[in-house]
Amino acid sequence: MDISSRLKHVFRLQGRDKQGRKILLIIGKYFPARIVSPEQLKRYLEEHVYPHLEQKQPFCLVYLHSIVQRNENFPGISALRWIYEEIPAAIRENLGAVYFVHPGLQSRLFFATFGRFLFSGGLYGKFKYINRLEFLWENMRKSEIKIPEFVYDHDDDLEHRPLMDYGLETDHHGFHDAGAMDSTASMQSLRCNS
Repeated sequence: MDISSRLKHVFRLQGRDKQGRKILLIIGKYFPARIVSPEQLKRYLEEHVYPHLEQKQPFCLVYLHSIVQRNENFPGISALRWIYEEIPAAIRENLGAVYFVHPGLQSRLFFATFGRFLFSGGLYGKFKYINRLEFLWENMRKSEIKIPEFVYDHDDDLEHRPLMDYGLETDHHGFHDAGAMDSTASMQSLRCNS
């Protein structure tokens, strides 16, 4: 599968939010960070995404961070900044909001600490953290955006295990299906895994 075909699964233009803005959906889990260069990404955006956003109409971005693996799906801070700076000014000005769905603790800390310095033009102020899909529906119509099933599954996991929001609990070792752990030894092993 070539780069363009892979990126087609990452960037999707869908419907409109409740304010009438176009929705650019970005599915982080599908981003092939290990094989795509910033130049290839820029070319793809210029050819397939920007032409649909260049009218003087506002749009919003919905970024699904659900189940993103840093070593597989994250392009790196310098690449993100470079990509953001390469977005044409007219498009940046039309961006009304960035809905960051299922942000992890590390993402929140990073953007709270460095976001203001890395992203100019008021982007930081447009970020809206969405912990659960129910809060996304306050701004979106369900019929206007197609959310992948794994995002609903992740949302359900977070709903039943709220410590995952803060990085205090993981499911890397299948603890989700384990019974309740009453001993301090069990809790100690959970602490070591996060």
